[in-house]
Amino acid sequence: MIFIVLEFKSFYKQPTGNNELSKCKYLTRLDTYGCGCSHNCSYCYAKSLLDFRNLWNPLNPRVADINKIEKTINKIEPGTVVRLGGMTDCFQVFENAYRVTYKTIQLLNKRRIHYLIVTKSDMVASDKYLEILDKELAHIQISITSTDDKTALKYEKAPSTSRRIAAIEKIDSLGYDVQLRLSPFIPELIDFDILNSINCNRILVEFLRVNTFIKRWFTEIDFDKYTLKQSNYLHLPLEEKIKQIEKITGFKELTVCEDVTEHYNYWRDKVNPNKDDCCNLQFESQELRQVA
Repeated sequence: MIFIVLEFKSFYKQPTGNNELSKCKYLTRLDTYGCGCSHNCSYCYAKSLLDFRNLWNPLNPRVADINKIEKTINKIEPGTVVRLGGMTDCFQVFENAYRVTYKTIQLLNKRRIHYLIVTKSDMVASDKYLEILDKELAHIQISITSTDDKTALKYEKAPSTSRRIAAIEKIDSLGYDVQLRLSPFIPELIDFDILNSINCNRILVEFLRVNTFIKRWFTEIDFDKYTLKQSNYLHLPLEEKIKQIEKITGFKELTVCEDVTEHYNYWRDKVNPNKDDCCNLQFESQELRQVA
């Protein structure tokens, strides 16, 4: 089968006028691939927003033009934090062929722009990428959703959980700003003994949010406990979330990323180590500007 490579033109976004603004510190997003992701996760909110509009193709995502990315990066203030992998994974399998993320990181390094990598791939820990990741600029969050390889493959086509855990431990041992991202956190898919034995100092937790499409696609769990509705999504009640968070004990720092306003306020005031930044990023230099 021959694919025609389509250009992903809306690769750069700075969301405005939504509820995210009051919660997320790092809204500037640069997606090197769009309108599809080879991981094709059943719980993916981006997929749920695009699939019904026929804009989701996991077998042939659109690819951003690196020349246009360079022009955009040249306009960004040094010290800004840019999120790589906000809507689709910047290290999905197509990166092996196109290397747009690799070239983008090189451009961000040159401009001294911080980048927050969010991925479900171990590719970021390969020697090729470790050669270019700048410890002063790179902030890395590798996600897992289950502690069992076979279970995870039922609903996401990403590299195995064990490979991702090995990548997290490798990057952590090298001294990068790295976190295990439990995202989405689905308690019934987690063996907490395994989770708490992972050699990583820091963890970020983001609970599952459910809409009609995710309910239809993600059949591995019972949604009866998701009784709280906000912003067209169903969420677990705060009491249930607190109960599950208390099972996570193997990390020096735990922070919670949250959509529900009341819950966000609770984590900010009671749990998160950095009240101004639920991503809890670490910075080696003072060049960071308070723009995101």
